[in-house]
Amino acid sequence: MGLFSRKPKLPPADRPPLAADERVLAWAAAGNGEGDGVVVATNLGLWLPGRGHRLGWHDILKAVWSGRELTVTPAETLVERDGYTVVTDCPAESYLLLDPGELPHQVRARVTRSVAYTEHHPVPGGGARVAARRAAGVDGLTWTVRLDPGTPPDEEDLLAETDRLVTAARAATAPVDG
Repeated sequence: MGLFSRKPKLPPADRPPLAADERVLAWAAAGNGEGDGVVVATNLGLWLPGRGHRLGWHDILKAVWSGRELTVTPAETLVERDGYTVVTDCPAESYLLLDPGELPHQVRARVTRSVAYTEHHPVPGGGARVAARRAAGVDGLTWTVRLDPGTPPDEEDLLAETDRLVTAARAATAPVDG
């Protein structure tokens, strides 16, 4: 492509059912071994082939670009707590992008920009990452606790500790009046 050439517009047949305030930022044709599709990045999240819904940027735990493949690890909700959600990794999904254009850059920038706070802690039975994320259309921060693999999600000691950790993180990140 030349210096001022642009990728053609997303064909209407490949356009996901966007919300009224949603706009396409980048897209790329993809293959994941189960057929081809299109990966579409918007201001509100990421549309992946085979999914009938968008993943919000705050719902993506990890996104890795290898130079050929985009691998996305979404969050899976385990427990809703008072003021936060306990999550774990869903299986990673990989997509081969032969003409990625700006898509990997947009994914990285949007996922990174959604993170306002993150810190890892030892907890009973393993480890957990407390995170505050910015979610499109939501005022304030969305708090999550991401359990390390193998950390039991339903232990009462673990939940008491995650309550304490989130409370401490909220206090440490609260704006100071002055």
